[in-house]
Amino acid sequence: MSALSEKLSAALKSRDDRLIRRRLPEPTPTTHTEIDFTSNDYLSLSTSPILRSAVLSALSKAHHILGSGGSRLLVPTPPHAALEARLRRFLHAEEALLFNSGFDANVGFFSSIPQPGDVVLYDAHIHASAHDGLRLSRLTPGSALPFAHNSVPALRRALEKLLRERDDLKEGKTSVFVTVESLYSMDGTIAPLVEIVECVEGILPLGNGYVVVDEAHATGIYGPKGRGLVVALGLQKRVFARLHTFGKALGSSGAVLLTTTLVKDYLLNYARSLVYTTTLTYANVIAVNCSFDMLENGAAEVLSAHLLDLCKYFIDLLRPQLKKYPSSLLSLPAHLAEPSLPALPNQFPELTPQRPWHPSHVSSWETDPRAKRSPQSQQSSSFVPSSQNTTPTPSPSSLATPIIPIITPDPRSLSTFLLSYTPSSDLRSAPPSSPSSPSPSSSLVSLLPSSPSPCPKITIHTKPIYPPTVPPGTSRVRICLHASHTREDVALLVQGIVLWADERMKEERKGRERWEGVVRGVGTGVWMEAKL
Repeated sequence: MSALSEKLSAALKSRDDRLIRRRLPEPTPTTHTEIDFTSNDYLSLSTSPILRSAVLSALSKAHHILGSGGSRLLVPTPPHAALEARLRRFLHAEEALLFNSGFDANVGFFSSIPQPGDVVLYDAHIHASAHDGLRLSRLTPGSALPFAHNSVPALRRALEKLLRERDDLKEGKTSVFVTVESLYSMDGTIAPLVEIVECVEGILPLGNGYVVVDEAHATGIYGPKGRGLVVALGLQKRVFARLHTFGKALGSSGAVLLTTTLVKDYLLNYARSLVYTTTLTYANVIAVNCSFDMLENGAAEVLSAHLLDLCKYFIDLLRPQLKKYPSSLLSLPAHLAEPSLPALPNQFPELTPQRPWHPSHVSSWETDPRAKRSPQSQQSSSFVPSSQNTTPTPSPSSLATPIIPIITPDPRSLSTFLLSYTPSSDLRSAPPSSPSSPSPSSSLVSLLPSSPSPCPKITIHTKPIYPPTVPPGTSRVRICLHASHTREDVALLVQGIVLWADERMKEERKGRERWEGVVRGVGTGVWMEAKL
């Protein structure tokens, strides 16, 4: 074996030994019912017959379908330019620039826009693509600094420290970029965007602070017609750059970076992940347009309302079940572990569902009285917070999200168990509930198969996540809910989690009883001597 092969094999063995080696998921042929809780297909558009029909119809009418001819800088591509113009208008931005992926967009932006002498402060849970872009940037070593996840006080301290140490920043001669995600892909946490923007503007009044928001996982789910949380909060004019991707909730692929005319021009000249690659195919652009048709006509908003209602239902169903087990075995992250406190008066009621979802419901974005604005304000922004409204901004933790991590030290065992388990019609450990107010546990029982005949096995696809993808000590099974899921699907998932935890607890009791038997049989003193 060559020296190179030995080093590569040793690195892979190290990951094997720590149970963190990555492998491509293998197809699992099965005759069982299959439920996908793994993919980022939040709105289930990738399997939507409506979207499929629209895409096939558009392809049949298009003049160009195959390929794209090369880089955007090599050949003219009118469909791409038309899509950028559409997205600029729909997402309320000055300019829009297409990239082949969100990864490419982040690498292109962070490797080229921050200038020598600038500083980048990034949330500790920011995506790997931002890190890769920063490594390729011209920043001075030590100028890319993390701050604690979703912590505005930590961001404030970092900014104040920079101003104490750097006169050029205080005088506006250099810049600070603050980069966050609106919805984080591993934790399902939502960034406090209003507080972050206000913090940056307050500490850097000369305008040399720039907030960059990655909306990859929020696109299509939040905001009026799925425009994202930045637009939902009326921050589009105060955020320097936004990233929206097409490969998650929108069922396609590619991404768009929303920013200023100057930045777009600069990226066309310096973003190597854009300049030196073949651009999106014509077929891809057609599919993205069809996805945005569903956003604009409100169809996706109906799916989103159902999805967020289902997310809340899942947490309400799972949370009381987890109280039976030690947190060292199974738990929700802190922001989901306990029910939210009673809400204070909310200046953004459109962000918080007020009633159970039903297909007949009209979007709150269209019914909220503040939506009745002048044509001029409709073109410029959406739901800009009133300066006269002094009620607190809603807590990000109060918003439902489709990403729910189940924290466990053995996520592979749980994920494997869910791939083939037999549902039980009897959840014996469910606590009783009053007839007038059924608990989530009783809902779980009622939604599970009740036939006296044996229940068939089902296959539930979930994804075990280990470090270094997540911080040490936070291994998890990442659950992604989809608009195509039903409450019965969710109940089956919760029961599978409960059955796995029950089996693990039984194994632990058996092991403890076995050792207690050994101690009783040989005597405590002899056993202690043997252990020593």
